[in-house]
Amino acid sequence: MNEKDLEKLMNEDPAADQKETAEEKVQDTDAAENVESEEKFEADKLREELETVKDQHLRLMAEYQNYRNRTTEEKKKIYGDAKADCIKELLIVADTFDRAVAAECSDETYKKGVEMTYSQLQKAFEKLGIEEISPLGEEFDPNLHSAIRQMEEGDYKENTVCEVYQKGYKLGDRLVRPAVVAVKS
Repeated sequence: MNEKDLEKLMNEDPAADQKETAEEKVQDTDAAENVESEEKFEADKLREELETVKDQHLRLMAEYQNYRNRTTEEKKKIYGDAKADCIKELLIVADTFDRAVAAECSDETYKKGVEMTYSQLQKAFEKLGIEEISPLGEEFDPNLHSAIRQMEEGDYKENTVCEVYQKGYKLGDRLVRPAVVAVKS
């Protein structure tokens, strides 16, 4: 050690060293607090982003579930409409069989064959869930019946179906074809 170094050491104030050390500690603490504050800010920002993404994900899942439910209902409706349209076409055949069974025929074998075929058609309708509307003697219901005539004679009460010209049919609770009837006035 030379004289200059000794002189510096002697002239230095130990309190100043402590002051500088305290200032360095404060600066280090401030820096640590700043880092900690920045980390906390980052963590809060990430939590917020996570919550936003979670919310978007939940909304997307709900939207997808609604889409699936809606398409399932649309498929059911389309199937029901197609089934009803097909049945409407078959009802023309059923009407023809009704007239054929009611007609006089001298050939019993032929008549029995027509009746058996008509019976098979009726069973097929039952399997498909088609219900015949038989309104004879019931009160007229404009939701199920189509009145084409009013009759004054007969033993029926007023506003009662007294004659059926064409049978009506329902598929479940859906009306496929109204019954064409005459009503007692």
